[in-house]
Amino acid sequence: MKHLAVLFTIVALSECLVKIPLERGKKLREHLREKNLLENFLQRYNYDIGTKYQPAFTKATLIANEPLLNFLDTEYYGTIDIGTPPQNFTVVFDTGSSNLWVPSVHCISTACQGHNRFSPSQSSTFRRTQRTVSIQYGTGSMTGILGYDTVLVSGLTSTNQIFGLSTSEPGSVFANAKFDGILGLAYPSIASGGATPVFDNLMNLGLVQQDLFSVYLSREKTGSVLTLGAIDDSHYTGSINWIPVTKQGYWQIAVDGILVNGQAIACSGGCPAIVDTGTSLLAGPEAEISSLQKAIGATPGLNGEYDVSCSNLPNMPDVVFVINGIHYPLTPSAYTDQVHNGSCISGFQNLPGDLWILGDVFIREYFSVFDRGHDRVGLAKAV
Repeated sequence: MKHLAVLFTIVALSECLVKIPLERGKKLREHLREKNLLENFLQRYNYDIGTKYQPAFTKATLIANEPLLNFLDTEYYGTIDIGTPPQNFTVVFDTGSSNLWVPSVHCISTACQGHNRFSPSQSSTFRRTQRTVSIQYGTGSMTGILGYDTVLVSGLTSTNQIFGLSTSEPGSVFANAKFDGILGLAYPSIASGGATPVFDNLMNLGLVQQDLFSVYLSREKTGSVLTLGAIDDSHYTGSINWIPVTKQGYWQIAVDGILVNGQAIACSGGCPAIVDTGTSLLAGPEAEISSLQKAIGATPGLNGEYDVSCSNLPNMPDVVFVINGIHYPLTPSAYTDQVHNGSCISGFQNLPGDLWILGDVFIREYFSVFDRGHDRVGLAKAV
């Protein structure tokens, strides 16, 4: 029986059950399309691998909304499940990296002890490899091994998903983090160990309606969301402006210039930038950031931060990023943050090299769409 060339699936449509023969190697949606049943099915159900069907998450189907929690405007993270039965983890959905990893039970670092740890022996679907993984972030690093298992992201099941199991997370960065691990959403070319990113796997499995995802970040503790497979027009106003990706690694685009009071203050003649949900601040080359800090009236403070007077915010200028000919202004309230002692700090930060990072400071103001199908980034005013 295990060598049968034809399989069957039962699909609920309207009030009837339809039994559809499946030739081995064909996808369910191909058979539905051949039987003229696909449109009806997609309007009513969100397909989840295997035999489980769930109501659509939004108006369209094959779309998943992943709620994100906001911790002090510095960390935005959501929840995923890995393994069978599922083991629960919180992760940063990071457009500045491409690997999924979580702590493992074999990790003895302080950072691992305070977080959920994946246990391979507790998952019947886990498959181990001999491959290793090592990732260095702007702050923090991890090393570990790669394995395969089922990963559930907001109702979408990424089967046979490769991911990292950390065995070492040195330092205090991840020890103090609210999240357990990181789920990278950048291009596969920068994935450590040659791992296939989760979103690529979801695209390959045909589980997203469009090969894109969008991000809305709020200053509130709740309300932020990652939408897989669609663009939620309730989170922005006006039209989406599309910017070509200039290099398929990070979500890298070209910035035309950065203006203060109508004058070019940085990025003269253009500069490369990445749109990065995993970076809290807005970072750039040290000399240009220094010019920018001076232009807004910020002064050097502790730990590399720049201080500003909270009472002076109404008098401070907008900082305008010109991208693909469109102006994207950041107001003083957008590019500053009030810290625990009542003082305010600038949201701009020095960065080695010539790359700019448009982190959460920017994305909170501009709803961002990451379109793999057309290799472009979409920006619109967030609401």
